Formats: sequence, C-alpha cells, structure tokens
Amino acid sequence: MTTDHAGRTLPLRTMLSKVPEVTIFFWIIKILCTTVGETAADYINTALKLGLTGTTVVMGVLLAAVLVWQFRLRRYVPGVYWLAVVLVSVVGTLITDNLTDNFGVSLWTTTIIFSVVLAAVFFAWYRSEKTLSIHSILTTRREMFYWLAVLFTFALGTAAGDLVAEKLNLGYWKSALMFAGLIGLVTLAHVYLKLGSILAFWIAYILTRPLGASIGDYMSQDKDAGGLALGTLTTSAIFLTAILVVVVYLSVTGKDQERPVEIAS
Repeated sequence: MTTDHAGRTLPLRTMLSKVPEVTIFFWIIKILCTTVGETAADYINTALKLGLTGTTVVMGVLLAAVLVWQFRLRRYVPGVYWLAVVLVSVVGTLITDNLTDNFGVSLWTTTIIFSVVLAAVFFAWYRSEKTLSIHSILTTRREMFYWLAVLFTFALGTAAGDLVAEKLNLGYWKSALMFAGLIGLVTLAHVYLKLGSILAFWIAYILTRPLGASIGDYMSQDKDAGGLALGTLTTSAIFLTAILVVVVYLSVTGKDQERPVEIAS
C-alpha cells in the first residue's frame, strides 16, 4: 500500500518494464541486430528484386505488426522485443537509403535531418515524461517515445555512418575499429568523466549502428571491395542464428529482465 499527496491510502499494482536491462547481452544483441539490418536490407532489395520501395513496404508492414504485438504485451518478452529491434534496424536503414538513392538527398542533409528529428523526439519525450531513462518504460506513451527514438537512431546511424565511409574512405574493417573505438571513448567518459548514463547510452546506441553495418559489409561484400565475400544471405543467416541463440538463453535465464516495479493504481 502507498498514499497519495492528500494522505489517502492507495492499493499497489505491479508493472513490469517493457525493455531489457542494459547488460553486456543487450549490447551484443544490439550490434548483431544492426549487422542484420544492413545485410538483410541489401539481400531483400537485390536478391529478391523487390527494390527499395517494395522492400520498404514489406518490412514496414512486418514492423508495424510486430510493434502491435510488442505494445499489447504487459511485460518484456525477449523474442518479441528483439524481433522488433531487428525489423526497426532494417526499416531505419531503408528510410535513409530511400532518401539518398530514390530522392537524391545528400548524406550531409539526411544526417542533419535525422539529428534534428531525433533531438525533437527526445525533447518531446522529456517534456512529456520528465525523463529519458529506458529503465522507466512502464506506460504506452513512454514506449511510443522509446520506439520512435530507436527508429531514428538507426536512420541517423545509417546516414552518419555512410557519410563517414564516403568522406574518409577507410574501408570496412577500419571503419568498424573506428566506431568501436568511439564507443569505447563514450564508455570511458561515462566511467571516469561522469558523463551522464542516459546521454552515454543513447550516444553508444547510435554508434552501434555504423559499427554493425561495417561488420556486416566487411563479411558480405566481395574481396575486391575489401570484404570477405560471404554474401548478404550467409552473413544475415550467421547473425540471425547468433541473435536466436542469445535470445533463447535470455528467455530461459531471465538475466536481462528487471524486477517488478510497484506503482499506485
């Protein structure tokens, strides 16, 4: 039991967070998902000959269906949550690719646009909820802000990552090392320079997108392009299998699940 501001006794009900705890498993699966987002989008677009528009429509419908499933749940379910992240990673990639390839919007412009849109989402989220913490995704409204932010971090990560790859021309594995190093710097800034945990989380979340894409491109692209020539289908299958293994492990052990939070009903 608890009391309200007038001192009246109120019953308690248990609410469960709709997102996982941020553990090492979270970051492992997140990077795996971003890799699949890059290679699966390329495979569906080219091998299945759906084109960017067709691929975007198909993946957008699938994402909408899985998000409806996710929103209807009353607690975090690893399989549903991470399936949504995989699909968001694909759709986020396709949004940027459509703007650049179909509409001729420069990567500079898309990077700026998605930076502004993401900032607007965070502003609206904080103005409405007074927090940007992912540890408090206990309401539908907060969950809506959360998934909007996730979508635009993928779109921004795609645009910024492609922009860096074009301007610096580092190649796939060097790009992967660079983005991994940037994530390492964010981690060090959080631990030793007291960079806020929420800011550190979202910066790292954005940077994992180009990191995963660089890994995916390195494994899938032809050797004359600096890759391992495994192909987009094989690379996607490898990472989807890895995601499945980790998600099954988490579903069984519950190592990434938060404890119930009691709030006034």
